[in-house]
Amino acid sequence: MLHVHYVTDSQGKPLYVQIPVKEYEKLVADAEELADIAAYKKAKKRSGKSVPFDEAFQEIEAHHSNQIS
Repeated sequence: MLHVHYVTDSQGKPLYVQIPVKEYEKLVADAEELADIAAYKKAKKRSGKSVPFDEAFQEIEAHHSNQIS
């Protein structure tokens, strides 16, 4: 359960929410995991040639190295 603290304006309208850092970090991690799952499902629906992980990683590293130089 989240330990939420609302910050309101002078009329009592909620403006912000404060939560403990550990709870925030868990929410961020959960959101990232859900985004990864959604991206995976979207990629699985696409047709086309698949590339082995090691080959894809090498291509990404080579591209990254070329951008830094």
